[in-house]
Amino acid sequence: MAEVYYLSPLGITNIVEEDGFITKVSIRDEEDLKPTTTDVAVLKQAITQLEEYFAGSRKAFDLPLKQPGSDFQQAVWQELQRIPYGSTITYSQQSQKMNNPLGIRAIAAANGRNNLWILVPCHRVLGSNGSLTGYAGGLWRKKWLLEHEAKTLGVGQTTLAF
Repeated sequence: MAEVYYLSPLGITNIVEEDGFITKVSIRDEEDLKPTTTDVAVLKQAITQLEEYFAGSRKAFDLPLKQPGSDFQQAVWQELQRIPYGSTITYSQQSQKMNNPLGIRAIAAANGRNNLWILVPCHRVLGSNGSLTGYAGGLWRKKWLLEHEAKTLGVGQTTLAF
């Protein structure tokens, strides 16, 4: 296992590698954390791809990912990866896509257990009324990510501008 701390526009990001796979990407709020460097190829690749994402030049990630979870959680996370860059769906729509219309709460819970921040884009899932709901990194980060993707694509107005 190896890890690195990367300074993203949203704060210090912890990236963990195990057996050649990225197993965790999380945003950290601890003020004493500082960026680190790494010689691990897959961690360097993850940093490069995150930098490209934040620069607006990368819309999909191409990294070996692996996170522990049940078959149901794995299916939920796979469905998250099908949400196109710059798009959003609701938990209800996600449950419909998974042919599990009564599983909204379980699907939302699995989304909340996603350990691969941004790479598995749970930030693209909204509440039934289109509201920003439940996000481990904080709702302000979820809003920032959605606005970043919309701005990069040049679509939609995410805030009122006068």
